[in-house]
Amino acid sequence: MKVHVLQHVPSEGLGSIEAWLEKIGATVTFTYFFESADLPAVHELDLVIALGGPMSVNDEDALPWLRAEKNFIREAIENGKAVLGICLGSQLIANALGASVHANPHKEIGWFPVTVVEHSQATFQLPSSVNVFHWHGETFEMPQGAIHLARSAACENQGFQWGRHVIGLQFHLETTADSARAFVEEDDGVELADSLELDGGLYIQTAQQILDAPASAYAGINALMVDVLQYLTAE
Repeated sequence: MKVHVLQHVPSEGLGSIEAWLEKIGATVTFTYFFESADLPAVHELDLVIALGGPMSVNDEDALPWLRAEKNFIREAIENGKAVLGICLGSQLIANALGASVHANPHKEIGWFPVTVVEHSQATFQLPSSVNVFHWHGETFEMPQGAIHLARSAACENQGFQWGRHVIGLQFHLETTADSARAFVEEDDGVELADSLELDGGLYIQTAQQILDAPASAYAGINALMVDVLQYLTAE
């Protein structure tokens, strides 16, 4: 399997997805947009994974490579490739499919549950409710023709499926203990207790609450991430 990863910042990598890719013996290539915007030929790929990042899909004037990235994602979808978007990645897919992306009424940072909206044989089978890791302030509208998969108390549009091989998720099933710490430390810059973003809010946990999550929390979401990946890449 040939997999291409769209990574936007050093601190938001593959997390637990890396182990799955190694297990299946995938050939993995990357576009690191913080270094170069070079993109491969879509026809060579089986799966595209668009990761998260602090920028907005609407920042095209400041970050012109966003246009090329959205065109690449659209081309991958049009060519029947499997495409997974996580957080910013889900917003990029939605925008590439013609949906708008905008500020959510609430920032959602930390461990909060999402619940299923559509649950049928035509979609990926999410649990009816599952506690997952979030770190986002924007959200997408549902693309035309997409199936609404999940919502949370803070954010109505948490996930969608478009066709059989395209899934966008606002939340982070790939998060590990190490990557959660990277999120917190990237936000903070110096001291966790002095974080500017983790300063309280209806759906914003403290740095300590985030980092106190038990190993079972990561094991649960990482197992669900494998289920998503297997679903997307099944024949």
